[in-house]
Amino acid sequence: MAITLDDAGRARYALRAGESRLDLNARLGQSLRLVHSGAIACTHCGRATRKSFGQGHCYPCFKRLAQCDTCIVKPETCHYFAGTCREPEWGERHCFQPHVVYLANSSGLKVGITRHTQLPTRWLDQGAIQALPILEVDTRQQSGFVEMLFKDLVADRTNWRAMLKGSIAPLDLCAERDRLFAALTGGLAELRERFGADAIRTLDAEPTRIDYPVLEPPTKVVSHNFDKTPSVGGTLMGMKGQYLMFDTGVINLRKFTGYEISVE
Repeated sequence: MAITLDDAGRARYALRAGESRLDLNARLGQSLRLVHSGAIACTHCGRATRKSFGQGHCYPCFKRLAQCDTCIVKPETCHYFAGTCREPEWGERHCFQPHVVYLANSSGLKVGITRHTQLPTRWLDQGAIQALPILEVDTRQQSGFVEMLFKDLVADRTNWRAMLKGSIAPLDLCAERDRLFAALTGGLAELRERFGADAIRTLDAEPTRIDYPVLEPPTKVVSHNFDKTPSVGGTLMGMKGQYLMFDTGVINLRKFTGYEISVE
C-alpha cells in the first residue's frame, strides 16, 4: 500500500499491483473486498514460500539478508565493526547515511528513528497525526544510541488499537522536545563526546500535522488475518497507518507483504 502526503497535509492511499494503482481515498464509503489466493512470494528473491518471515521474505532470505537482522530493529546492536555484518556493502549503503530522530504523536508521544530520505513516509506508516524531527545523526547505530536515551522518558512504540480509534489529543511537540532535551543534556553530551560534536546535530524544524481519510473510526477494534480468513472486506470506512478500516474490522496490509491478493 502506497501512502503520500499532499500539500494540505492529507494522507493519500493507493493499493499497488504491479504498475496499477487503486485510489483508496476515492473508495471511501464503498464496498471493497480483498481475497488471498493462498500464494505467497518472497519480496526479495521471488520464490514461493508457505509462510512469510520479516514482512515478506522466505526463510532463507530472512536468515541471510542484513535488512532482516535484529540490528535493524535495535540499531544500537550494530555489529558491522565486529566484521559480522551479513551484507557489509548493503550496510554501508543503508546504515551509514544520515538518520533522523523524531517525536511523533500516533497513540500518544513517542520517539522514533528513520533514514532522512524516509520522511514523511515513516510517520504515515505509523499513523502519526503530528511529527517533529529533533536530531540528525551520521549513522543508524548512532540513532539507536540516541533513541535508547529517550526511551527512558518516552515510549518508542505505537499502541495500534488506540491509534485506530482516533481519540488522540494533540500535543505541543516543540515543548515536549525542549523538555526532553533539558532532561537528557548529560546523555547527549556523552554521545557527542564519543562520536564527535558534529555527529549529533540539533534540528530546527516545524511540526508536521497529518489528516487521515477516515469516515468513522472503529469503537471496537476487530483484526482480520488472511491466514485465517482469505476473504476480507466490507464497506471501506477509512485508512490510517498501514491499516484498512472496514465496517467488519481492520487489517494491517504491511503484515501480509508478498501475499497474492485480488481486489473485488
